Amino acid sequence: MYLRADLVALRTILRKECHRFLRIWPQTLLPPTITTTLYFVIFGTVIGSRVGTMGGRDYMEYIVPGLVMMSMITSSYANVSSSFFGAKWAGHVEEMLISPAPPSVILFGHIGAGALRGLLVGGVVFLVATIFAGFHIHSVLATIAVAVLTALLFALAGFINAVFARSFDDISIVPNFILTPLTYLGGVFYSVELLPPFWRTLSLGNPILYMINGFRYGLLGIGDVHIATSLGVIAVFITAFFALALRLIVRSHGLRS
Repeated sequence: MYLRADLVALRTILRKECHRFLRIWPQTLLPPTITTTLYFVIFGTVIGSRVGTMGGRDYMEYIVPGLVMMSMITSSYANVSSSFFGAKWAGHVEEMLISPAPPSVILFGHIGAGALRGLLVGGVVFLVATIFAGFHIHSVLATIAVAVLTALLFALAGFINAVFARSFDDISIVPNFILTPLTYLGGVFYSVELLPPFWRTLSLGNPILYMINGFRYGLLGIGDVHIATSLGVIAVFITAFFALALRLIVRSHGLRS
């Protein structure tokens, strides 16, 4: 009976969160697509014609995995951080906390919807990418695994940010000052093998590098790091973020007035 009730609660939260971002799809799904299209036009067509190839592949093809991953990371993170903080600010979180739904169900509901939005945006961006660069997926399994795990990871990161945030301004601090720099320095537009030894070694400390290269391996069969290493790094971060997020919601850290 408890399992059935938990499943009903999980389905309810998922449905509510998914309906929230699908109802305003021109604001949640369309902007990343337009932005990425501009990247393809500017970096792929204009600059790519001068660069030629990178990693043995046409430059337009080379940047596709990074751009898809960048849109997924941003969307997964933004969905949960804005939604959960909005519920926290309006007092809806307190109603969920006093409900029979376990903290894990509340957490799974929010990160599940955030990951779904990230995957939807990534899928749309990938379809746009096929217009500019047609190619065959090297490993469907690796592509799906990296995409799903990365979307879940940044949905968890958005949840943690929402718990600690005290105003809507705090929601934009992490994306602007942490995620964006790490993403651009994670090998979206270049191979870290082109960097001097010191900067190449420093880049290996960037976790987003492993996600982009894991996804690049899945799509193109090339990458600066081994796919097993990429999956291992993502799994470690998911485990750590999930443990932290669950601890925060169990203790109602900053969630009760």
